[in-house]
Amino acid sequence: MSQKPFLRIDNIRKRFGPIIASDGVSLEIEEGEIHSLLGENGAGKSVLMSMICGMVRPDEGEIVFKGQSVRFNSPREAIRQRIGMVHQHFMLVPNLTVAENYILGQGSALRVINDMDKVHARIRELSDRYALDVRPDAIIEDLSVGEQQRVEILKVLFHGIDLLILDEPTAVLTPQETDRLLSLMGDLVKDGKTVVFISHKLDEVMRVSNRISVMRDGRVVHTVNVGETNARELARMMVGRDVRMELPRSPEPPGRIVLSVENMTCRAETGLPAVRRVSLDVRAGEIVGIAGVSGNGQTELSLALAGLLPVDSGRVMLNGKDITGLDPARINASSFSHIPEDRHKHGIVVSMSLSENTVLQRYDQKPFASRGMLNRRVIGEHTRDLIKRFRVKSRDENQAIGALSGGNQQKLVVARELARNPDFILVNQLARGIDIGAMEFVMEEMLKQRDSGRAILLISTELEELFAICDRILVMFHGEILGDLPPDRTRLDELGLLMAGQTEQPALAG
Repeated sequence: MSQKPFLRIDNIRKRFGPIIASDGVSLEIEEGEIHSLLGENGAGKSVLMSMICGMVRPDEGEIVFKGQSVRFNSPREAIRQRIGMVHQHFMLVPNLTVAENYILGQGSALRVINDMDKVHARIRELSDRYALDVRPDAIIEDLSVGEQQRVEILKVLFHGIDLLILDEPTAVLTPQETDRLLSLMGDLVKDGKTVVFISHKLDEVMRVSNRISVMRDGRVVHTVNVGETNARELARMMVGRDVRMELPRSPEPPGRIVLSVENMTCRAETGLPAVRRVSLDVRAGEIVGIAGVSGNGQTELSLALAGLLPVDSGRVMLNGKDITGLDPARINASSFSHIPEDRHKHGIVVSMSLSENTVLQRYDQKPFASRGMLNRRVIGEHTRDLIKRFRVKSRDENQAIGALSGGNQQKLVVARELARNPDFILVNQLARGIDIGAMEFVMEEMLKQRDSGRAILLISTELEELFAICDRILVMFHGEILGDLPPDRTRLDELGLLMAGQTEQPALAG
């Protein structure tokens, strides 16, 4: 390691209107290390790294790279100084080849055509060196999510970098693809690169890092060597208190079938097949998880169950009654609660107050209305009770929900849906956008619902979330259910293979 920091960030500040994204951040990255930046959504990790790679300009402070003060106006300027970032959301043109994406905007059309053979050769050379298995002539839209991730990483390496920033790179990968990526980071360091790994996943950070910096509320609050900490201590650093790492399981067997899906098929909004002959049952007192890489039909399955997407064929039965094809209002009235994947689109009205959002489905029902008039006193009391019980941080019940953080919006949606005392709860991405402390709380609430006899279907791309509270885990791939597994971490490899569509091994229910 060098005497001077490879990268030094000194008192960086960035504000977006009233929101402070970086509040005097100072951080040092040593050459040849894997330095993980850990923190919850909204902690300021991605904004900080976006300032380093030229995507965002800081308001104050200094960035020193290789001993020189730098300030980039674009990612291209950062690349010229050998700094590259792979973003959480891919930045590839879907209908172009890998090679075409790599040289996009790099010169005239004639130069591009003349250089194409060299580009292909360089891609193959880097792909072989790092075992990335990237084909230069492959069309991006024909590649899996994991393959596109490798294309993005190789794209940065293709342009030549010494500092690689990876922003939540494992969020869309199977366990096997995650292992491969973490191994790649070690290979890059051996090859003289320095890696900054942005993540909120404690186990991955502990596996791969040399040092870890924890961000909270736009500041770096701790920096530690990986050998001097553990996952529990890191969780405490992230939220400022102890967090339970394991949650209790129910000793009671599940009861009657509450939701039954029989050979359901439906199409995505694009008209393409999305859910293919899916059958599943969810029983009272049971949490059934659905695992899978994002984009394998989970979104369409949840929307179809909630009446937000037409069902082409098959049946959905709730408490023995056929609810197939009912509109969302009638499904909601059938003891069915829905915590949606996209809360802004399907869960809340951002311009309305917290009080108005808590009674969206019940504003015309007693006790919230009488003789055609809203009972604002009762609505206010109900909302204040939910705010208190679910620890929603807000000014008061009259504040617009759009002014709350994403995590507090999610907690209010969870509170509203559970307060309806449903028989069945459909949840898509329960912990999305909330910190580890709030995640612990909402998971405990789900377990209370299960223990009260509710039937819960939990769709998630976060395997730890599924392992923590599910009684069974179904695996979805290309719109089909490929396996039914117990929440047993020793079978993680089997689950990962099913997520990738490999069904050679038997997948038996536990």
